Amino acid sequence: MRTVVAGGGSVIAGGGLAGAAAATRLAQGGARPLLIERTAGAHDKVCGDFVSTEAQAHLAALGFDAGRLGGHPIGRVRLTAGARRAEARLPFTALGLTRRRLDAALLDHAAAVGAEVARGVAVRQVEGKRLATSGGDLTADALLLATGKHDVRGAGRDRSGTIDRLIGFKQYFRAAPATLAALAGTIEIVLFDGGYAGVQRVEEGLVNLCLLVDRARFDTAGGDPMGLLIEREPRLARLLGDAARQLARPLAIGGVPYGFVHRADDGLFRLGDQAGVIPSFTGDGMSIALHSARLAADAVLAGATPAAYRVAFRRDCVRQIGRATALQRWATAGVGRRLVVGGIGLWPGLLGWAAAATRVPPAALARAGLGV
Repeated sequence: MRTVVAGGGSVIAGGGLAGAAAATRLAQGGARPLLIERTAGAHDKVCGDFVSTEAQAHLAALGFDAGRLGGHPIGRVRLTAGARRAEARLPFTALGLTRRRLDAALLDHAAAVGAEVARGVAVRQVEGKRLATSGGDLTADALLLATGKHDVRGAGRDRSGTIDRLIGFKQYFRAAPATLAALAGTIEIVLFDGGYAGVQRVEEGLVNLCLLVDRARFDTAGGDPMGLLIEREPRLARLLGDAARQLARPLAIGGVPYGFVHRADDGLFRLGDQAGVIPSFTGDGMSIALHSARLAADAVLAGATPAAYRVAFRRDCVRQIGRATALQRWATAGVGRRLVVGGIGLWPGLLGWAAAATRVPPAALARAGLGV
């Protein structure tokens, strides 16, 4: 693995959507960035696999067509809380597409346009613009930190004021034809005491279940918390109770700081969840990650500072993250769950309002050179 010295270029730590998108944008702008990724090959992630229209636009601007990967089109949302249910059209058409397929393809795209990609290299510590990695030490003119939900020693996030008590699980299912029909073109969000779940189809006829559960409820669930939650929640039981699990064990992650927005001036370009973490039920996490990548790459190409990039990111995304976090606190409470489902059932237009309030706004996309 080569060493990048001062004056030698940009290093991107992390090969997920934000890292690969930033590497692509930098390479297309005439730079030759080095991207390091800890995994050696394609892998699954705890993610809803929901690629919004904004995310698709960001990818298209990089010359990448997400539609060719075979994702399932999604144009409706169904909300369920106990016996209550509401359904409405989404103000866009999204794709249900596994991160395994999407991330791997985008990383290949970054390499194809000129980025240098080093896989199987883990970041062990960050000190300023220096990285200690499993393949040697690196120093860069610009360091872009895109390690997702995982913190790196020396560059931890300030979690104060965030919601970090939730534990996330993910499993893929091979479901019955009735379940596939019920989920055709639809994402279903099931609100329950102590958390919520998202169920949707992805490519090749699979169903993705992602759920977040409060640690207190998790502690009462025993050795198979996902199985127990499916069994206890009637809607999840009807959809997936007899479906065949595709992963030997569910993916899991804890302590995700929902509501986090980076504030400190640490000299790093932080991308994706290292810049801000929006609650997952909004479906805008991928879009924000890609937006941060574009802003950061353009800042690096223009010779702007990390501080200037951080101002631009906060201008475009901080209000949306704050609104979504407040909505999550409210909608996961008992009264809030009933009001959310009942309100959208009576006034489906509320869904469009909530989506607009918690997504990267059109003006920000226009400033970044995108039209959606």
